[in-house]
Amino acid sequence: MSKIPVYMIANLVVSDVDEYKNYEKGFFPILKRFGGEFITFDDNHENLEGADPLEGRVIIFRFPSEQVAKDWYNDDEYQTLSESRRAVLRLGL
Repeated sequence: MSKIPVYMIANLVVSDVDEYKNYEKGFFPILKRFGGEFITFDDNHENLEGADPLEGRVIIFRFPSEQVAKDWYNDDEYQTLSESRRAVLRLGL
């Protein structure tokens, strides 16, 4: 696989702010361990054209490569942490 940086976009609606903050505390150290970078987030995004499929928070991350992004996502520690995220967030697709 290529070493071209990849960007991951997450779209979510936070239903429990306190639990989400706990998720964030665990999230960033794992992201950093894989060389991932938090780029930005927007709670009030604006769609300039076409149907707007997004609601809630939009987040952008950068990883050094596609393989690193997949390794991060499939990491046991991250998947365990993700269980708490899934309990308090509704993800947009």
